[in-house]
Amino acid sequence: GTRPFTEHHKSHSDLPHCIYLSLLCQIALLLSGKFLRRSCFLRHREAEHFKRMNEDSLMHAPEFVIKPRSHTVWEKQCVRLHCTVSGWPDPRVIWYKNNVAIDPLANPGKYKLESRYSVHSLEINRCDFDDTAQYRVSAMNSKGELSAFASVVVKRFKGEVDESLPEPRHGPVSEYGINFQTHIVDKFGVSFGREGETMSLGCTVIIYPALHRYQPEVQWYRDDVLLSPSKWYHMHWSGDRATLTLTHLNKEDEGLYTLRVTTKSGYETYSAYVFVRDADAEVEGAPGAPLDVRCLDANKDYIIVTWKQPAVDGGNSILGYFVDRCEVGTTHWIQCNDTPVKFARFPVTGLVEGRSYIFRVRAVNKSGMSRPSRVSEPVAAMDPADRARTSAPWTGQIIVTEEEPAEGIVPGRPLELQVTEATKNYVVLSWKPPGEKGLEGVMYYVEKCVAGTDSWQRVNTEIPVKSPRFALFDLAEGKSYSFRVRCCNSAGVGEPSDPTEATTVGDKLDIPSAPGKVVPTRNTDTSVVVSWEASRDVKELIGYYIEGSIVGSNVWEPCNNKPVNGTRFICHGLMTGEKYVFRVRAVNAAGLSQFSAESEPVEVKAAIGGGIPHGVLPEMGPGGNVGQLTEHRPRWTGTHETVQLLPDTVQKCNKKAQADTEAREGPGAASSVLTEPAPKESKSKGGKRASPAPPYGITILECVRDSMVLAWKQPTFIGGADITGYFVDYREVIDGVPGKWHEANIKAVSERAYRVSDLKENRKYQFQVRAANMAGVGIPSLPSDTFLCEEWTIAVPGPPHDLQIREVRSDSLMLLWKPPVYQGRDPVNGFYIDIKEADAPEEAWRGVNNKATEKAYMKIKNLMEGETYVFRVRAQNKAGVGKTSDVTEPVPALTKPGTKEIVVDVDDDGVVSLNFECCDLTPDSKFVWSKNYEEITDTSHLSIETKGNKSKAVFSALGEDDIGIYSCIVTHTDGASAGYDLSAEADSQSFSFPPPSCQLVIPLKSELAVELMEKGRVRFWLQAEKISANGKVDYVFNDNVLSQGEKYKMNFDKNTGVIEMIMESLTPADEGTFTFQLQDGKATNQSSLVLIGDVFKELQKESEFQKKEFLRKQGPHFIEYLSYEVTPECCVILKCKVGNIKKETSALWYKDGREIKADEHLGFTEGVLKLEIAQISKKDSGVYEVVLKDDRGKDTSKLNLTDQGFKDLMNEVFSFIANSSTPLKITSTDQGIRLYTFVSYYNDLLQVTWHYKDSAIAFSDRIKSGVVGEQLWLQITEPTEKDMGKYAIEFNDGKGGLRRTVELCGQGETFTLFLSDRARVAGGLPDVVTIQEGKALNLTCNISGDPVPEVTWLKNDREITSDNHCILKFESGKFASFHITDVNTSDSGKYSILVKNKYGTESGDFTVSVFIPEEAGGKKK
Repeated sequence: GTRPFTEHHKSHSDLPHCIYLSLLCQIALLLSGKFLRRSCFLRHREAEHFKRMNEDSLMHAPEFVIKPRSHTVWEKQCVRLHCTVSGWPDPRVIWYKNNVAIDPLANPGKYKLESRYSVHSLEINRCDFDDTAQYRVSAMNSKGELSAFASVVVKRFKGEVDESLPEPRHGPVSEYGINFQTHIVDKFGVSFGREGETMSLGCTVIIYPALHRYQPEVQWYRDDVLLSPSKWYHMHWSGDRATLTLTHLNKEDEGLYTLRVTTKSGYETYSAYVFVRDADAEVEGAPGAPLDVRCLDANKDYIIVTWKQPAVDGGNSILGYFVDRCEVGTTHWIQCNDTPVKFARFPVTGLVEGRSYIFRVRAVNKSGMSRPSRVSEPVAAMDPADRARTSAPWTGQIIVTEEEPAEGIVPGRPLELQVTEATKNYVVLSWKPPGEKGLEGVMYYVEKCVAGTDSWQRVNTEIPVKSPRFALFDLAEGKSYSFRVRCCNSAGVGEPSDPTEATTVGDKLDIPSAPGKVVPTRNTDTSVVVSWEASRDVKELIGYYIEGSIVGSNVWEPCNNKPVNGTRFICHGLMTGEKYVFRVRAVNAAGLSQFSAESEPVEVKAAIGGGIPHGVLPEMGPGGNVGQLTEHRPRWTGTHETVQLLPDTVQKCNKKAQADTEAREGPGAASSVLTEPAPKESKSKGGKRASPAPPYGITILECVRDSMVLAWKQPTFIGGADITGYFVDYREVIDGVPGKWHEANIKAVSERAYRVSDLKENRKYQFQVRAANMAGVGIPSLPSDTFLCEEWTIAVPGPPHDLQIREVRSDSLMLLWKPPVYQGRDPVNGFYIDIKEADAPEEAWRGVNNKATEKAYMKIKNLMEGETYVFRVRAQNKAGVGKTSDVTEPVPALTKPGTKEIVVDVDDDGVVSLNFECCDLTPDSKFVWSKNYEEITDTSHLSIETKGNKSKAVFSALGEDDIGIYSCIVTHTDGASAGYDLSAEADSQSFSFPPPSCQLVIPLKSELAVELMEKGRVRFWLQAEKISANGKVDYVFNDNVLSQGEKYKMNFDKNTGVIEMIMESLTPADEGTFTFQLQDGKATNQSSLVLIGDVFKELQKESEFQKKEFLRKQGPHFIEYLSYEVTPECCVILKCKVGNIKKETSALWYKDGREIKADEHLGFTEGVLKLEIAQISKKDSGVYEVVLKDDRGKDTSKLNLTDQGFKDLMNEVFSFIANSSTPLKITSTDQGIRLYTFVSYYNDLLQVTWHYKDSAIAFSDRIKSGVVGEQLWLQITEPTEKDMGKYAIEFNDGKGGLRRTVELCGQGETFTLFLSDRARVAGGLPDVVTIQEGKALNLTCNISGDPVPEVTWLKNDREITSDNHCILKFESGKFASFHITDVNTSDSGKYSILVKNKYGTESGDFTVSVFIPEEAGGKKK
C-alpha cells in the first residue's frame, strides 16, 4: 500500500522512496490475476498520487499565521517577539532592527533567536534605551518574501536608580575580610530656612579601619525618597564629611532628611527635619506661594497641572489660583486662566504639539498676589506613547501599530467616554480612540447637550482636538449636561460616541472635614509632639497643616509649610517655658478644611526620657545592621511566597507572578502566560479542572561541582486540583547563547526543591519548571536567570526556603520555613526572623527575635491590625549569620470573618480532643493535622475524625510525649488554619497532664484580688494560667450575677487569662462577697474575695480620697504642697509646685491671714511658686498659706511656721551656719589671747557654747565671748599656763550640733611666745605730765619683745612723727624716748606709744598738760 503525503513540511529526500514503493505495489498487482479488475482504479490513483508529488503544486509563498506584536517594557526587562510562519519550501526567517539585520554573535548575550515547528522568536535581554526601535521579521522562500512589523518601546521609571550597578572604585581597595565600623558624628540638627535661601546639611563620617582612597556609598533621602544631584541639590563627599547643599530653598524641600552611609559591613543612618518658611510677601497680607506643582495626563495639546495649597493665607482667605506656563527655552510667562480657580487642579489646553513647557502657580487673596511657586519639571505636549519612545536616545521613526497605516477610512466611534473630573469651573472628558487599526491623523470634535433636551452643540467648532482629553469651560453652574465625541480625519467625520450620563456642573470633591481632637505632649525644650484624630470621610487627602500659638497671644504661626501625612507631627522651634496651643486642618485638591478645636495648653519643656528624635530607624536582627556575606561567589536571587494562599493576597500573588514574568518578557508576555488557557481540562466532582499555571521565582539553594539544588514558587493558579508534582528542565548557556532543553527528572517531584545532577563544573545553566495535576502538565515557567555551576565555599549557611504563613490573625500569625540546603562550614544552629511593613523602605527591616531559635517555625505576635507585613528568615552557624531567604508575599494582619480556633474538649470519660471547624469548605477541601508543624502520620496516640465541616483529633491517652503545638490547615481555602499550644504549660515544674485546658478545673495564676486605680476606681481581678477562646466568666456579688453597665465594667483578655471588673466607686451597699466563676468547656473554677468590716471601710475611704484627688486635679492644684528650703546663704525659700494652671490662674500668698504684698519677692515660673525670706528672724514666725484659683476651681496649701515648726526651720538655718564655720583659730591681742571662727551668716537666734576641756566655760571679766559681724570669738585676758588645754565652740542646731576645736598647749608655742616675746611697754611713762610753757619735756620708757616691736606714737589717737619740735627716738630696740625742747600750749593732749610684733600689741598712755604762769590760778590748757 501507499502512505498519504499529508504533511506539507516533508523533506525532498522522502519523495523517491514513496515513488519506489508505489511502483512495487503496481507490479505486484499486475502479476496477480485476481487483481486485474482493479487496474483501472490503480491507474487513476497513480495519476492523482503523482500529481500530489509534483513540487510545483506544493509550493506557496510565506504567510504569517501569527504576526509579532508590539511591546512597551521597562528598562532592564527582557522582551520576546514571536511569530508563526507557513510556506513551502520552509521560509528562511531574518530579524531586522531599524532595517539592519540582527546578528546574535555580534552582541553575545543580547539577542537570542529560536525557530521551532514554524514558530520563530527573537528575545532581547535586559532592554535599554537603545533597544527602542521598529523590528521587522522577514520570511522568504522561492515563492516570495513577506515581512511583519512590531515596535519595542523601552521606558524608565522617573527618578529610578540602577541599584544593581556597583559604585565606581578609585584605586586598588581590597575589602575582603575587613569588618568596617561606621560612626556619624558632628551631625546637623533640626534646621530652619526661608524660601530663596541656601542651606547646607553635613555630617562627619568616621570609618574604621581607615583604608586609603576607600569610598563608602553615601546617599541622601528626603522623606524616605532618594535624592539625586540636580540644580536644587548638590552633594559632596570630602573623604570624611558628607554634605548636601540645597541651592535654592522652597517649601517642597521641607521634610525629614536622612544621610545613609553604606559599607560592605552594613550601614548607618542619621536623620533630622528641615523646615522651610515662606519668603516675605511682595505685597503685605498676600498669601504664601503654592507648592509641589506637577503635570499629569499630558497629551498632544492638553496637560493637567496640580499643586498644593500654602499653609499661610496672609490673614485673608485665598480667593483662588492663577496658572502660568512658559515654553522651555524662553523666559516669557503666559497666564493660563483669566479668573482664579479655587480647585488645586487645572487643565491647560491650547498647547502646541511637540513643544515642552514648564508651569508655576500663584495664589491670590484680597490683599494681592503671592510669589510664584517653584516651577514644575518640563513636560512635552505629545502623545504619551510618543513621549515614551522619544525618551530613548534613538531618534528614528517608530510605527507602533501592527499594521501599516491605511488611507481613506473614516474613523469609527470613540470608546469609553466618561467625565473624569467635574468642578464648578470646568469639566474634563476622557475617552479612548476607536478600535480600528491603521487610522491616520485622527482628531476629535466634542459636543454637549443640556440634560432633558436633544439639542447637541459642538463645543470646539473651529479646531478639532488631537488628544483623547478635553476640558470644557464656561458651563453654567448647577446645570446638567451630557457629552459625546466624534472622530474625524481627512476622510471625514465619524459617528458620535455613546453620550455620557447627565453631569451636574459643580465641585464633586468636597473640602475635608475638620480634624478631631488635638493632643500635644512634651518632647524637648524646643519641640512638642502634636497628635490629632484624622478627618472623617475625606477623599483624596493630601495632608495636614499644623499651627501653634503662644497662650494669650492670638498670633498663629504655621508649624509646617508642607502638608504632612499621618496624624502625628513634631513641632520644632518653640520657645522654652512658654505655653502653646495647637490646631490642625486638612487639605485636598478642593481646599483646606476648617481648623480643629484648639488643643489644651502645653508648656514647652523637655519630657522625661529626652523626647522623640526624628528619623530613628529600628535595628535589623539581633546584631543591628547585617551586611553582605564576606564571600560573593554564590548569587542569591528571587523572593519567596507563601505556599498556602491567604485571604486578600491571591491577587497580589498573581501580580507578583506577572511582575516576575514581565521582568523577562515584558507586560504582554506576563499576561499571556498567566491567562493562557491550560492545555488540558477534565471533569470531576469539583467541576472543571485545568493544568496549573507555570511556577516562578526559580532560585539556587546549593551548588557543588556537578549539581545544583533549585527552589521555586508554587503557581498562583493550580487548576482547581492539587498539584501532584513538578518537572524540571535545564539547558547550558555558552557565550550567552542557550542550548537545547534537557529533562532533569522523568518522575515528578512533590517538593518545590530539586537537585539537578550530572552538570559540568564552571558551566552556565538555565532552568525551567512545569507543574502537574490530575488534569495534566502545565506550560513551563520562564527560563531562570543564568547560574554558574561552581562549588560554594562560603562559611555561613545558605538561605532558608519555602516560607509559609499560617494562622493569620489581627495581631499574630505563624511563620514556617525549611532549613537551608547549604549548611556552610558548620551545621546550622539557629534562625533569625526579620519583619517590616510591606510598603516600608528596606531600612525598616527589624528583628523579631534577639536570640536565635532552633525551630523552623515561630509565632509572630504584637502585629498591628490592618497593617500589611512581609517576612524573611536568616540561618546561622558558628561562622555567622547567612544570607536572608526570599521575602514572603505581603500579608495583612486581619482575622477573616468566621475564623474559628481549635477548641479543647474533655468528655465525661476524660477523653481529650482538639476540635476545629471551617465554614469555607470546597468539595476538594481536606483537614490536615500536624504536630509541631509536621504532618501527623502515627495514629497510635492520636486519631483523626472528620465529618462535614468539622474535624477532631482525639488523644488515646494524653501524656508528656504529646507535648507540642497542634495545628490544622484546610486545603483549597483562603488559608483557613488554626493552632493550639500544648507545650506552654510545660515551662513550669508543676506541669502535669492533662494540661489545665484539658482538666476539669481551670488553674489560676492568682486568686481574686482588689486594687485601687486612678479616679478612685476599684479593680477586682484574677489571672487564669490558660483559658481557651471559648472560656466564659460570671461575675457574682452576694449570690447575685452582675452585668455590664455604668457601675460595672468587665474585661476578659483570653490571651493573658486576666479577668477584671472595674467599679467607679464603693458605696456602703457594696460591702459583701465578690466571686468570679470561670468555665472553659467542662472545666470550671471560681475565686472569691470578702470585703466587710474595717477592711471594706478602709478601702472605701481610700477610694473616696483618690476620687477627691482626681477632682482636685481637674483645676489648678498643688503637685507639691508648700514647704521650705534653706539655701547655702541661709536664705529661707518657701516654695510649692503647681499644675494644670493657665494664664488666668491667680496665686495669692498669705501670712497669718494677711495677704503678702507684691514687694515680698513673689515668683511664679516653671510651675513653681516661691517666696524668699532673706534674713529670717522671730518676726517671720507664722502660718503661711498659698491659694490657687481660676474659673475651674481653687486649691489651698498651708505651712505652719510657729512653735515647733519655726524651731525646726531655725535649726536647719543653724545647721547651714554651723557647716559654714571656719576652723577655730588663735590670735594674740593687746589684752591677751583670742580664739575665733567666721561663719557665712550670723543670726541673732543662733545658740553657741564655748567649752574648755569638755566643760562649758563660765564667763568672767577675764574670759569673755562675743560676736563681731560674722566672727564669733572668745577672749582670754592675761592668760597664764593654767589656761592651756582644749577649747571648743559648739553650734546648737537641734540635731546634735557641730563642734570646732583647737588646742592651746604649753610646748613653748602660744603661751611662751605670748608671755616672753610679746611686744610690751615695760614702764617709765607717767600717767599725767603737767609742764610750764617754754620748758623742755623728756620721757623715756623700756620696750621689750622678740622680734623687736614696731613703735608708733599717737597724739589724740592720731599718729605723729619725729620733727624739729617733737623728737621721737627708739634706740637699741629697748628704749623709746619722747622729747619736746620748747613746750607750748598746742602740745597739750593725750599721747600714746603703741608697740607691736607678731605676738601681740601693747600701748602705753600718758597725758600732757601745758600751762602759762601769768594766768591766774595756773589754769591749764
